[in-house]
Order: sequence, then C-alpha cells, then structure tokens
Amino acid sequence: MDTKLVFVDASAAEVSAASEITAPLLAVFAVDAAAGKKDDARPVLLTLSSELADAAARALGPNEFKAGLGETVVIHLGAGDAKAGFLKAERLLIVGLGKAKDFSLDRIRKGAGTAVRAAKARAIHTLAIAFPETDAATGVTLTELAAKPLARALVEGAELAEPDWDTYRSDRKDTAVRKLTLIAKAADTSTEEQTRAGFDEGLIAAAAQNFTRSLVNEPGNVLTPTQLGARARAMCVESGLSCVVYSAEKIRDLKMEAFWAVAKGSTQAPALIVMTYEPQGGAAEGAPVLGLVGKGITFDSGGISLKPGDGMEKMKYDMAGAAAMIGAMYAIARLKPQVKVISVVCAAENMPDGGAGKPGDIVTAMSGTTVEIINTDAEGRLVLADGLHYAKTLGATHLIDAATLTGACVVALGTLNAGLFSNDEESCAKFVQALALTDEKFWRLPCTDEYRERITSEIADIINTGKNRWGGAINAAMFLKEFAGETPWIHLDIAGCAWNEEKKPWLPYGPSGVAVRSILEWVRSYSA
Repeated sequence: MDTKLVFVDASAAEVSAASEITAPLLAVFAVDAAAGKKDDARPVLLTLSSELADAAARALGPNEFKAGLGETVVIHLGAGDAKAGFLKAERLLIVGLGKAKDFSLDRIRKGAGTAVRAAKARAIHTLAIAFPETDAATGVTLTELAAKPLARALVEGAELAEPDWDTYRSDRKDTAVRKLTLIAKAADTSTEEQTRAGFDEGLIAAAAQNFTRSLVNEPGNVLTPTQLGARARAMCVESGLSCVVYSAEKIRDLKMEAFWAVAKGSTQAPALIVMTYEPQGGAAEGAPVLGLVGKGITFDSGGISLKPGDGMEKMKYDMAGAAAMIGAMYAIARLKPQVKVISVVCAAENMPDGGAGKPGDIVTAMSGTTVEIINTDAEGRLVLADGLHYAKTLGATHLIDAATLTGACVVALGTLNAGLFSNDEESCAKFVQALALTDEKFWRLPCTDEYRERITSEIADIINTGKNRWGGAINAAMFLKEFAGETPWIHLDIAGCAWNEEKKPWLPYGPSGVAVRSILEWVRSYSA
C-alpha cells in the first residue's frame, strides 16, 4: 500500500488544483457524545469541515448511525458536497469510535483499520482518511492526544488492516487498497514534525508486524526451520543486520541437548538463527545488551506425546514467538536505537519417529542443568532453555522471550490477553510502559520462588512439566526462569493471541503478529 501523509489548510479561502486531493472515498471519524448509558446516541463528526458535517446531517436520520466502535456508514456526496476545500470525494465513510469518553489511541488505531477494511469490502483501491480534529466545535470534550502517537496509531491501524491472509486461494479477489492518503490539518512546524515522525515510525512498526504475520501464516510444509532461517537471513541482509544460521552440527557442538531432544525426531534440519544489531558508533562500555529469544517450532505434532488430531493444523504457527523476534529486528534495524540487540531463534519441528526424544529421557541443557522429559509436547521450553542460555553467552545482559508456549495460559487468560512473566521489576516496568503506546494486551502472572518445587525432579534437576496440571503457564515460566538465572528476564506467553480466530471490523482472520511492537518499544526504552 502506497501510504502518504499530507498537511492541508482547510481554512484557506482558495486551494489550487495542484493542492487538491482526489479520492473515491474519504473516511472521517465520529464519536457518540451521549452523556448517559440510557441516552439516545448523539454521533458527532470529528471534523472542522462544515461541508462534510452538513452532508452527513442531511443524509442520516435519527438513530441511523450511532458511532459505535467499528460501525460504519457510507454517504454518496452530491455535486455540492463533493468538494470540501482541499478535497474532492465521491463518497464519505463515517467510522464510529464509540463513546466520546473512551476516545484513545487504541480507538484511533481500530478506527483507521475499520476504514481500510470497509474500503476493501467495496473493492475501493484508493482511500483518504482525515485525522480526527478534536478541536472541532462539537461541544464534546475529548482526551487530548499528542501529535506523534496519534499519527503513529493512525498509520499502524491502516497498515495492519490491509493484508488478507488467503494467500493460497486460487480464487483470491483483488480488493487491495493500493493508495492511502492520511490528511492532517496544517499546524506549526513543531507539531507537523512530530506528526511526520509518528507517521514514519508507524509505517516501520506496522511493516515489521506484517512481516511477522506473513511468516506465521505460512504452512509447515513451506516454512521449514531451514526456510525460516533463510527468510531471517534475507531480511537481515536487506536491513543491514548481521545474521548467522547454524544447523544440527553447531547445536550438538554447543551441547544444546534440550534443543536437540526436540529437533532430532524430524527429517527437517533444525536452525539456530542469530541476528545482531550494533548501534551506530558502537555501544557504550557497560551499556545493556538486549537478548531477544524466540521459540520457532515450525510444526508441533507433540512428538511421541502426540497431540489429538483436532486442531493440530494450527500448530503451523507454533513459531509465532520466533517470528515476533524476527519482525522486531526488522524494525530495530530501521529505527536504530542506541543499544546493542542480539536475537536468538531456535527453530525445529517436533515430530515422532524412531529417533525422537521420549518421555523419561534425561538431557543436559547447554547450561549444565539436567532435565527429565515428562512430556515431549512441552517442547517449547526445551528449545528456549538453550536459547536463553546461549544469548547470555553471547553477551546479553537483559532477556526477553516470546513463545506460543502453553494452552494453560489460554485457559487462564482467554484470547484477549497474553501472559507476562518476569524476574525483574525494572525490566517489567519498561515493558508495561511500552504497552501504553502499543495497546497490546498482556496480563502479568506470578513466577515467584514458591512455585519452584513444582518443577523439581527426583532423578534430575528439573522436569519439563509441572507435577500436576494446575498453573501450567506458571510451571512453564518457572522452567524458563531456571535458565535466565539472575539476568533480568521477561517471558511472553502468546499462545492465545498469536492468531485472530474472529474477524473484526478493523482486522481480518489470521495471524496477529502480537508482541512485535511492544518488544520494539521495550528495546527502545534502553536506548542511550
């Protein structure tokens, strides 16, 4: 999608033909300004254009449009309405953001996505979206949003809404929005610079998340561990990052028995992917080095502890944590934070054959910790164990991992929140602060030392499951905590949020790319 930002002076008495913007569809936002829950909806357009407001007022009857979140209505503009100062449009799309009191960056992001999805539903390939004008004479008090995050949220919502993930359908229809113009009101130089900066950041963050989604969407027969390594390497070459992709021999040389116990059951070779970002001028002495570790199980059958057949096709996206880290590195390379970042991805298939690891096996992880394997379907924590330790040996002083790790986390939190665990309050606080900008939903769960006894083994150091079924997501986090040790560490269990099972007005069915933008902002919080 060719996305542009333009600033216009809608109050100018005359606008030259060269300055006019032409689009078949113009989207503007509206909020419901009704004061009470029982009051009739009072939709208010967030625009200073009297032409557009008048056109909407003439076309809409009472209660025809309530400005609910994701609600849309299209008005065909007449000859007298089609030109609003700077703009020529055939149709006006009004997008509801919900109650005025709930106006937020998240609502803006969803509103922009709704506009793009509405255009796609009508096979309209060119769209303009007007920035919400919160100083409009509406009599409504709205939360004041800074120019930079507002612009970023707007472009992120639009870009994330555009792709459809029916990649392999032979009857795929062309509904793409090819050209998008975001229209902002002309302002002082400082405000326009902040708006431009937010727009540029949003394009990068959304492109990173969409790249992640494209990886997660691939079937296991296409995106093998080797192919995941090849795509990561190609991204790194394009982005100016260093990348090394190792296979089975290196994994065995490093004595990554936990990783190898998972990988050896498949005929597909594993991949140990190491990506490195060096800040311009080099990192300062004593500066933190961030380690991003991703679980990359490109297909998970459960191994010898075979999963039930129902729903097993979804296990193609058991590499969503790895994809999130690869996507984050894409954005890091372009936004250039002043902090060194190392990303380690452990990619493998978890398959049952005569050489596969078995329940009851004991392996020695790279750290020297011995693990009794109780269930081969608890494989993600095994590969992450070696990945976390390896990142530390490469110099990481702060760790974050992402994984579609446990069904137990989905049972606990559903599909609206992903799980957040940490052994360090300062590092966790930085991540939580990042969520205020990204609006991704994570809920912190405990991993305090009292839970340690749940993973102790009678014949090895630890087991790879809990001693019972209770608190399964916590047991998995406690296992990983063993390998983080004293290093500040965050664990993201994204099992319930990696795939959008339901279509939303602002997002399609398919891969979500969850955690990419939040990991990116966590990294940037350490920038010198």
